[in-house]
Amino acid sequence: MKRIIFTEKAPKAIGPYSQAVEINNTLYISGQVPINPETGDMPEGIASQTEQVMKNIGAILEAAGYSYGDVVKSNCLLSDMGNFKAMNEVYGSYYSENPPARAAYGVVQLPLGALIEIETIAVK
Repeated sequence: MKRIIFTEKAPKAIGPYSQAVEINNTLYISGQVPINPETGDMPEGIASQTEQVMKNIGAILEAAGYSYGDVVKSNCLLSDMGNFKAMNEVYGSYYSENPPARAAYGVVQLPLGALIEIETIAVK
């Protein structure tokens, strides 16, 4: 049975999608941009934006009863591949052991002018 996940600790969807959907012990987290859910603001710089995205993902994982240790795949979208190294440092701090599979793509533009967006899959 499909379960829709929502938490106030992550940004509300900015379109017709759910923050996350769980089905068959697998959690699919929609792409998260670096919006601070408390203020609605987006921090400056790739490191701060990556940190905010990872906090948003963590809040959704927690709301669904998962943790970073359950993450099996991430897709990172960057508006500038020149930001890859700085993003990677922050991202890696959340997955210091047994990191998930991952892809990173350079894209032309991201919603709301974000520098980064990350979508995530976790499995129990």
